[in-house]
Amino acid sequence: MPKIVGLKRLDDTIQRIKFVGDNWLMTWAQNGKVYTNLCDGRGDGTTTWNTRPFILNGSPPDVSFEFIPTFPDLIAGEAPNVNRYYGFGIFAHGNNLYSYLSTPSRPFLPSGAKFCGVKLVHSPDLGKTWKNQDGSPMVYEQWHERNRSNMLFFNEPGDAFSLISVLQMGRNYEHNTDGYVYVYSPNGSIDGTMNQLAMARVKKGKVLDRASYEFFVAHNADGSAKWDKDINRRGAAHTFPSGWVNVMYHPYAWQPCVVYNAPLGVYMMSSFGMASDSQGMWFARPSYLGFWTAKTPWGPWTQIHEDKAWMPRGDQNARCYQPQIAPHWIAPDGKSFWLIWTDFQEIKGQGLPYYCFNFQKVDLLLET
Repeated sequence: MPKIVGLKRLDDTIQRIKFVGDNWLMTWAQNGKVYTNLCDGRGDGTTTWNTRPFILNGSPPDVSFEFIPTFPDLIAGEAPNVNRYYGFGIFAHGNNLYSYLSTPSRPFLPSGAKFCGVKLVHSPDLGKTWKNQDGSPMVYEQWHERNRSNMLFFNEPGDAFSLISVLQMGRNYEHNTDGYVYVYSPNGSIDGTMNQLAMARVKKGKVLDRASYEFFVAHNADGSAKWDKDINRRGAAHTFPSGWVNVMYHPYAWQPCVVYNAPLGVYMMSSFGMASDSQGMWFARPSYLGFWTAKTPWGPWTQIHEDKAWMPRGDQNARCYQPQIAPHWIAPDGKSFWLIWTDFQEIKGQGLPYYCFNFQKVDLLLET
């Protein structure tokens, strides 16, 4: 297999769709549909949600969104004592669709909040009906009490596993061969732990069973990984650069996107660091953008691209984050893919010119 040594973002391919929301983690299901989670947005409507799954149809440059009416409304802007939930990691296999909903501590604003846990919800019929982790109907009004019995992860050591991403391996997880689902998370909520990559694995048929999750401990000399069911024994599968974690509002950085590039037989990871000011306020200047590759889901990871001022088209006002490698938009030869991201420039007014769905083509540079 050719070795990836770099990449080129093709700014002339940038598209911005006025479909309001952020984050856009996604998965490719057996029915051929792509499911993605919108956060803090209203799509092309008037109701604003903390999270809402949509179906992403089409291919660049012609893409559209399909509303999933059966998902309960998680409405934004509620009272301070109401728990918020944000859809980040999402995973489809067979008829099953899983969504990992991150929840922040209270009070949410003006400062001091941090992501403190994950609630796992599930659809056994690819979005027609929705259930809680225990199989009961998904009813948002029942989620005001958070504890270890109704959350997948809650107040874990160091706030680990509060921002979940799921490894994507083609349509219906078709390229997976060992039967495990792999999830990733920042290892904490401060600089020094949030820039550490924690990970866990679980058998495909046991995703809803918290006791079945095993946590990455260390790399073995033969390239395999050591796992343990005790979260306290977890280690870091990778360490991102320090100095890119905010402390005001909720700390938010280094949640990765990991996708398997089957034509090239390599795992690709993208991630971002948050640029803060001297008070720790987020989005003070352009973010950090990085890409890495590995031969296994747990690494070791080799960096192939670093950008310490992520500015699409050279826009110095850009405040980009959540770079997502679209698993369904990887070229048949694996030599290019489409990158989706969010830009925080929504403060420019009600027109929301950039707080929308952004994507561009990326060419991989291969060793000759």
